[in-house]
Amino acid sequence: MVLIVGGPAANGVDEKLAEITRYRLVKIVHKVFPDGESYVRYPVPVEGEDVVIVQSLYAPQDKHFLELLLMIDAALDLGAERVIAVVPYLAYSRQDRMFLEGEAVSVRTILKTLRNLGTYAFITVDIHKEYSLKHFGERAYNVTAMEEIAKHIKKQFPDLENPLVLSPDKGAIIHASRAAKVLNSEYDYLEKERDRVTGEIRVKPKELSVNGRDAIIVDDIISTGGTIALAATSVLKQGARRVIVGCTHPLLIGDAREKLRKAGVNYLVATDTIPSEYSKVTVAPVIAKLLKKIL
Repeated sequence: MVLIVGGPAANGVDEKLAEITRYRLVKIVHKVFPDGESYVRYPVPVEGEDVVIVQSLYAPQDKHFLELLLMIDAALDLGAERVIAVVPYLAYSRQDRMFLEGEAVSVRTILKTLRNLGTYAFITVDIHKEYSLKHFGERAYNVTAMEEIAKHIKKQFPDLENPLVLSPDKGAIIHASRAAKVLNSEYDYLEKERDRVTGEIRVKPKELSVNGRDAIIVDDIISTGGTIALAATSVLKQGARRVIVGCTHPLLIGDAREKLRKAGVNYLVATDTIPSEYSKVTVAPVIAKLLKKIL
């Protein structure tokens, strides 16, 4: 039997996953002691079962990561056959290499810890750099939410005018290509340029024009909102009809929401890897499809 175990930071993905797969849903018993330490307990036997633990790592990241470790270790100690960690948002993934001498490569530490604890397989959604999965080893998987985001946009905006899907930089163009396939549209990436007279930095599509078109900007993470705000402002100045933004992980730190509003973003949609008022797309279907193959 397979058990879908919802951790304290599952954000409803566990329930949707259980509904799609028809696997039994179990909610972990969780509490916090007065000194701030976490406590978890399995309310049902897990011996001999395949246990799929759903726990995202949004803030507070350290606490949610420790809870994940406790759940994995407890399941194995209780005799679970295999433990699969489903981590919709993988915190610390942006530190994927040593940028300055002496730095810790945090994504490596996270994934090695999960592997060394005995996790059978690992699943995440739109990891910042897919090559980071090598630190877990075999049975580490990244699924994308870009098609689901594009489907939502297509449904919300049946009147899209010659849409152009854009990524904020060349490195994220894979996201734009996946969304564009669903929308049956062209795609491009944005590159920065500095005005030699004013010194103003702006961005524009590498090859294609946005003039008179709906610009759809997609990315894996929106953190402070600065990059997307600059992109939105720039393409509007270049004649874009409107700007629609889609992202997988809506961190939206500080005044990110206000930045995007002032930049002229007409619509923002994100997924449920992180709770937010924009999390209107669930990642459960793409995870369920992969999970069925693994099991």
